[in-house]
Amino acid sequence: MNAIAKINTASTALVAPAKTAAKSPELNEAGQRYERPWGYYETISLGARFQVKRIVVNPGETLSLQSHYHRAEHWIVVEGTARVTRDEEIMMLSENESVYIPLGAVHRLENPGKMPMALIEVQTGTYLGEDDIVRYDDVYGRAA
Repeated sequence: MNAIAKINTASTALVAPAKTAAKSPELNEAGQRYERPWGYYETISLGARFQVKRIVVNPGETLSLQSHYHRAEHWIVVEGTARVTRDEEIMMLSENESVYIPLGAVHRLENPGKMPMALIEVQTGTYLGEDDIVRYDDVYGRAA
């Protein structure tokens, strides 16, 4: 018999095979902070085919060069300046500027500034789990 996980949070009830539940985006509860080597993110809202995050990147830090099989992303800079790589294009975004990252696009986010950079990320797609990341390059040694 397969193990079943039953998980209840303030906003979500999940019943799924244990292996699947551990990777479920529904476990990213709204308002919870998730620390990463480059800074952190907070899930603001999530639904069946969308997730909204606030991402804060520390000064001089870089996220991995990556792509996703199942989601596209919209990024809106709300504090600081972001350096964005989208496929072969590199652009600088200031507060109140945005970029669309299509499904499958190879992309990276960097903070070239001296202050923390924050953006709002809206993910849309059929699967929004944190394991839908293909890393091509990563300064923290997480690339495949």
